[in-house]
Amino acid sequence: MGLEENYYSVSEGIRKAAEKAGRDPSSVRLLAVSKKQDPEKLRVLWNCGQRVFGENRVQEARTKIPEMPSGGEWHFIGGLQTNKAKEAVEWFDVVESVDRMDLAEELQKRAEIAGKKIRVLLEVNVGGEAAKHGCRPEKAGDLMKRVRALTRLEVQGLMAIPPFREDPENARPFFRKLREIRDHLEQSEGVALPELSMGMSHDHAVAIAEGATLVRIGTALFGPRK
Repeated sequence: MGLEENYYSVSEGIRKAAEKAGRDPSSVRLLAVSKKQDPEKLRVLWNCGQRVFGENRVQEARTKIPEMPSGGEWHFIGGLQTNKAKEAVEWFDVVESVDRMDLAEELQKRAEIAGKKIRVLLEVNVGGEAAKHGCRPEKAGDLMKRVRALTRLEVQGLMAIPPFREDPENARPFFRKLREIRDHLEQSEGVALPELSMGMSHDHAVAIAEGATLVRIGTALFGPRK
């Protein structure tokens, strides 16, 4: 199938997964993972109605975003080094991968200088994998308290990249864990954390069943990357 057909197929799959879970389909947004994709392809998705895009390299995004129409929403979804915080604040609307205080403080500093606020998600390493970013689940509450004290950052929820499982059902416990952490933080701290960014091309239906509000889809849209 072509890119347009892929987009409509993925969108329909999201709608059906939400309805099956008893959720309003509008409560789940498709985040098109556009890394290594040229702007021409992204404009095809734009013309289909897609407005939310995710990049994991600042260097790539800063050349791509200016070539796109204004009005989109750009999420940084990769591991972010503190020396890239200035550009992340400049180019992105949301940083989904805040997992430590030195990064949060650098984002705060750069947002202060830029005179803007930036929305963030806290990344939680729900699978305890050494090779992945994210704070430990038991540290999420402390991290959230400290990040929420930073006036230029708006904590909107949590993000996770769980361990890959061939059978999507086997990823369910990790998605459930992130939702439970979010629910606990909302209750214990009296804050609203509406966003749960979890689920990718092969397992997003299960993530939606467990409460995902943002699903990060790349392969199902663009095909396998070379």
